Amino acid sequence: MRHPSLALLVVAVTTVAATTAQPQTIAPNKAKAAKPWTVPRTPDGHPDLQGSWSNATLTPFERPKELAGKEFFTEQEAAEFTRTTLERANRDRRGATAQDDVGGAYNEVWFERGTKVGSNLRTSIVVDPPDGRVPALTPGAREAAAARASVQARPPEGPEDFTLPVRCLQWGNSGPPMVPGPYNNNYRIVQTHDYLVINVEMIHDARIILLNGPLNGPLNGRAHIAPGIRQWLGDSVGHWEGDTLVVDTTNFTGKTHFRGSDENLHVVERFTRTGAETLRYQFAIDDPTAFIRPWAGELVMSPAPGRLYEYACHEGNYSLAHMLAGARAAEK
Repeated sequence: MRHPSLALLVVAVTTVAATTAQPQTIAPNKAKAAKPWTVPRTPDGHPDLQGSWSNATLTPFERPKELAGKEFFTEQEAAEFTRTTLERANRDRRGATAQDDVGGAYNEVWFERGTKVGSNLRTSIVVDPPDGRVPALTPGAREAAAARASVQARPPEGPEDFTLPVRCLQWGNSGPPMVPGPYNNNYRIVQTHDYLVINVEMIHDARIILLNGPLNGPLNGRAHIAPGIRQWLGDSVGHWEGDTLVVDTTNFTGKTHFRGSDENLHVVERFTRTGAETLRYQFAIDDPTAFIRPWAGELVMSPAPGRLYEYACHEGNYSLAHMLAGARAAEK
């Protein structure tokens, strides 16, 4: 008579053998489908542009001559361009002399020019004209630029002889348009239903943009301020075209001279959230008395870590008094 426990053991062994003889089918782990990104919105339904953003990039403002005819980098080309650009721009590179340091004013640690080419892989920020170059100045604008250069070439007689950046009044990346500079390329955006404010790190400027009008609607008849009123940052009025904020700016002073512009500068900007960490920024320039044709540019802004602090420039503007005193001493 067979022992009951022995029979059970035989059945168990047979079952295991049969099981191991067959290929095992393991249900794959179902990866959670990535949740599609959606545009964040404010309570009134408009895209939420708020937060700190940076436009620091190694993408050249104008297309270098060696890249003529090439609108986009490949990934490999962008990596190589990044490497050579950082190496060439590094003021602390081996071989730099003490005179290089004095002439350059700053060491590399003070710069914030970006660490890579923009994610759109463009070879220039300027996208129109197609050659990626800023159009030529008109004859009148060239004469005005030459006159300004002659003033800069002689010893300053008063503070007005210094450029706006030296006087800490205006810088090229203050905007509009908001294009990157050597450092301080951060912007803090605060948005309400009626206004959008851009706090600019450079020279701690603040752009106040009127945003009147219903969702996807007009400007409620809001016009620009009177032509006789001129401002450093111009007069900015915005409206929504779908999910894109369009900002129209006029009423500039005749003193900012962006790339040679004058008081007739007209800038149209477009802000579009394209991802969780991307804000596409486009600008169009029209100044018929300064440029021979309109032109435009585009870049991608990314989140800026940390808080935005006031940029003191040169505290109390003591540098102006010192530079003027130096000029008087040189004359003696």
